[in-house]
Amino acid sequence: MTSQTRAAKPRVKTVAVWLWLALAITSGCDFSGPAATSPEGQLTDLNGEPVIPRGRMMLVNYWAEWCTPCREEIPELNTFQRNNREQVLVLGINFDQLPPEQVRAQADKMGIEFPVLAREPAQRWGQPRPQVLPSTLIIDGEGNWLGTLVGPQSEDSLREAVLRFSRAANPE
Repeated sequence: MTSQTRAAKPRVKTVAVWLWLALAITSGCDFSGPAATSPEGQLTDLNGEPVIPRGRMMLVNYWAEWCTPCREEIPELNTFQRNNREQVLVLGINFDQLPPEQVRAQADKMGIEFPVLAREPAQRWGQPRPQVLPSTLIIDGEGNWLGTLVGPQSEDSLREAVLRFSRAANPE
């Protein structure tokens, strides 16, 4: 093999890699990870059913089975959802992003009564994935992120946060 041939091989590999990368980017591949949305962009639960906020504020709670504060917070979120379902929708997201059947088993074991999304909606609300559990994103009725609650919440602290963020979003 001549020195010219040896020099050409790395260039061909480099060009091939760049062409593959350009093709992947322009073909619409999504490297952001799985989304919890249907092809129409709608949130879906573990059963594949659409989750429709209907203009309600959302509390999007990240949890994991191994997280003791998460397990302590779940009954508070359940109670809050039961008492405020007309104004607020509580949604769960499994932090570990396990397959839906495993998430369903964990949610049942933990007694989660509110909808759990099938997958994390990658960056849907313009926020990075929480690094502390539990974390709860507060989303207004139009789908805009208002704030994040970090650490376990009580029914009272959730109610106060919803009021505080609602007032801040809609000052009168």
